[in-house]
Amino acid sequence: MATETTPLDEPRPARPVPPGGVRDTGRGGRRPPRRRGRRGRAASIGLHATLLTASAIAVFPPLWLLVTSFKPKSDTFTRSLVSHFTLDNYDHVLNDTEFLRWFGNSVVVVLATTVVGVLISATTGYALSRFRFPGMRPLMWTLLITQMFPMAVLIVPLYNLMSRYGLLNQPIGLVVTYLTIAVPFCAWMMKGFFDTIPVAIDESGRVDGLNPFGTFWRLIMPLARPALAVTSFYTFVTAWAEVAYATAFMTGETNLTLAGGLQTFVNQHTQDWHLMTAAAVLIAVPAILVFGYAQRHLQSGLTAGATKA
Repeated sequence: MATETTPLDEPRPARPVPPGGVRDTGRGGRRPPRRRGRRGRAASIGLHATLLTASAIAVFPPLWLLVTSFKPKSDTFTRSLVSHFTLDNYDHVLNDTEFLRWFGNSVVVVLATTVVGVLISATTGYALSRFRFPGMRPLMWTLLITQMFPMAVLIVPLYNLMSRYGLLNQPIGLVVTYLTIAVPFCAWMMKGFFDTIPVAIDESGRVDGLNPFGTFWRLIMPLARPALAVTSFYTFVTAWAEVAYATAFMTGETNLTLAGGLQTFVNQHTQDWHLMTAAAVLIAVPAILVFGYAQRHLQSGLTAGATKA
């Protein structure tokens, strides 16, 4: 006689084993293992405390600069915030100094350096990426080695060359020296970006009857906007914030750029820190605006040459 089975007699399905290999046995059992990548509470608190501390250290100098620019000279080194708010520092810098002339000189030098530097870097990077020609490897080594020398070592030989060719106290002299800083790095960066663009695009341009320069200008350059933004920003910052060459190769108050003019406020004869901080804030404004305009392309442009398509 057959016996009837009840639901209690049916085998229970086994519980799935979690990825960590330890089965949750319910109340009183072992906790499932922590997934890879998750941080504990103590590690998370330590990480956030470290990030907050680093952020405070990074923000303090520009914040102190901004606050000091609104203080009178007598309160420059006081610990309090702006107890006597004043705009006299900015008024003196703009109206009683050659700041506007320095600003004009810097704009001319920066624009010329940026335009010429981007063109030279883009064409050099494209040539190194697409063509094989005699002297290619020595050229690449030259671009790499020139970045190994500190700027202070090059001041004396560059000064002698500029003096020989009459380029001292000339904006073109600063443009040439800034190009020696920006072009080697930017050319390597542009080469890395052009390596990620398929060669098939160049071949399609040649099929359509374009010469190499037409292919570069009409097809490749529109695709290289992120790298061009990074190159332009780096060249701009190099020419805008450089101090050593600007003070060594430019003399006379009317010939100075902003970097050289900033040192006139604090030297061995005068120490007008309140005026220098106001001038520094005015100098930082254009750099902030340029960064805000180019920042959407900076991340993609900096990482474009990391992998090859």
